[in-house]
Amino acid sequence: MTYSLLATVAAYLIGSLSFAVLVSRLMGLNDPRTYGSKNPGATNVLRSGNKAAALITLLLDALKGWLPVVAVKWWGEAYGLGDGTVALVGLAAFLGHLYPVFFRFQGGKGVATAAGVIVGFNPWLGLAALATWVIIAVFFRYSSLASIVTAVFAPAYFLLGNRVAWNAPGVMVLALAVMAVLLVWRHAENINRLIAGKESKLGAKKT
Repeated sequence: MTYSLLATVAAYLIGSLSFAVLVSRLMGLNDPRTYGSKNPGATNVLRSGNKAAALITLLLDALKGWLPVVAVKWWGEAYGLGDGTVALVGLAAFLGHLYPVFFRFQGGKGVATAAGVIVGFNPWLGLAALATWVIIAVFFRYSSLASIVTAVFAPAYFLLGNRVAWNAPGVMVLALAVMAVLLVWRHAENINRLIAGKESKLGAKKT
C-alpha cells in the first residue's frame, strides 16, 4: 500500500510539470496561457509559430504520462505493485497535467499525457489511438475533434483488443474511461466552438 501510494504521488508530481510553459520560457516564447486557446499544451504552443517548441512540448507531455506507467510495469513487481497501481499512476500523471500543483492547479487538457499513458498501458493500443487521432485530424483539421474522438474510442479499443490480441485488466479500462470523460469535459468550450463553426484549425497562428 505504501509503495503504491508513493508511486501514485510521484506520478502526479511528474504530471504536474507543465512543459508547454517551461519550454516556452526556455525558448523565449510568450506564455501559452496568454494567447490562442490559453491552454498550456502542444497545440496552442504551435500557434506561436514555433514548430520545434510545439514538438518538444508534445513529446515531453507524452513522456510524463508514459514514464510512470512503464516504471511500475518494469520494476513494480518486486515491491508488490500490480495492474491496479499501473492504472493509478497513469491516471495520477494525467490528473497532474490537468491540475498541476506547481502551476496553481491550472493545467492543460491532457491529450498528449493521455497518449503517453495509453502507450504505456499497451503499445498496440497506443498505435490504434494514434491512428484514430491522425485520421480525424487530417480529414477535419481540428485537433480538439481528433482528441475527443480518440478519447472516446480508446476504452473501446482496449476492451475489443482484450478479446482479440492483448490482455486488458479491468482497472486499466476503468482508468481509460475516467480519462476519456475528463478529456471530453475539458474540451467543452471546443465542442461549443465546433458546433458554432468557430474552432481554430490545426496550423492557425495566434491572434
